[in-house]
Amino acid sequence: MTTSATLRAALVRQLTENGTLTDPAWTAAAGAVPRELFAGSYFVPIDGSSPTGYRALHHGDPGWLEGAYADRTLITQLDGRTHPEDTGDQPVTGAPSSSSTLPSLVLDMWQQLGADTGHRVLEVGTGTGYSTALGAHRLGDGNLTSIEYDPRVAERAAAALRAAGCAPRLLTGDGLGGDPDGGPFDRLIATCSVRYLPMAWLRQVRPGGRILVTLSGWGYANALALLDVTGPGEATGRFLPGYTSFMIARPHDRPPRPALALLPGEERPSRIDPATLDTWTGSWVAQLAAPSAERMGSGGQQVLSDVATGSQARTVPDGDDGWTVVQRGPLRLWDQVETAVEAWQRAGEPHQDAFGITVSPAGQRVWLGSENGPGWNLPI
Repeated sequence: MTTSATLRAALVRQLTENGTLTDPAWTAAAGAVPRELFAGSYFVPIDGSSPTGYRALHHGDPGWLEGAYADRTLITQLDGRTHPEDTGDQPVTGAPSSSSTLPSLVLDMWQQLGADTGHRVLEVGTGTGYSTALGAHRLGDGNLTSIEYDPRVAERAAAALRAAGCAPRLLTGDGLGGDPDGGPFDRLIATCSVRYLPMAWLRQVRPGGRILVTLSGWGYANALALLDVTGPGEATGRFLPGYTSFMIARPHDRPPRPALALLPGEERPSRIDPATLDTWTGSWVAQLAAPSAERMGSGGQQVLSDVATGSQARTVPDGDDGWTVVQRGPLRLWDQVETAVEAWQRAGEPHQDAFGITVSPAGQRVWLGSENGPGWNLPI
């Protein structure tokens, strides 16, 4: 019979051999924390379903324990309300809203954060509590505070942490406000993405401390940034190699909108291939250029809809291996995207690790190459 300990040891061995685990202290944490306590049930996608359907896998079901120790993200909530135990054996659909992130990413982020013995750390986004348990094992319960937005998710995480023998400081509320009663902190790690850095974080992390966070937006492009806090409300940093994405913090998610109607507008040839927006960094650059726009479509048929102004842009093939863009509204969204993408292309289309970020009370700016290079303001 395959046991939790056997599967956990195999996962640690896998993450060590593939280079994810490089710090012995975090290797020990990975070997000590039983992930199945934080994944008592979870959703698995149903192959071939459209839209994607899910079925719940519960404690004791065939494949449940093996799935808990697979290096993959386990979805634990849909649409901000539906949990696996709510669905019985019935297939369901919905948008993932909470999960246990794949262990390799969680452990890699903890290592990149550089949290060490004696550091006081604020984690934004407790989720299932698995990442929290790893941090508590490595740093000690008294050095870790974790905040969860969703009360039901927070309750489940607290129970799992108790079962694992962990007792970090747990808060329920809007993690974007940080923990003013618990600071100052040496490190802050976010397991949700944000559109911009909350100033509360920059005031609660001491100068010389670090913040590790994924920047995202309504175009659903993501980039992981590591920032050094240089003073109260000030920080600078770089984006990291790799491909990291997280669900956006609920207060930063786009507001609900009615069904989108595509309307006529001014037409002209597009200077860039719209499919560039389907690439990892191309979509990120487009999002920087049009930060309040939602992106839909793919390939030569992209659609941008600005949440703030109602402006639209859409591209269609013109029949001659080119593309026509149709724009309307006070913002010329495609003009903004073209200019940004062309600047990125002139730089050789580098990955996100060629970008940096500077934050101050006056604003937040992402730049390419150096602070004097092309740059875009975040929508604070």
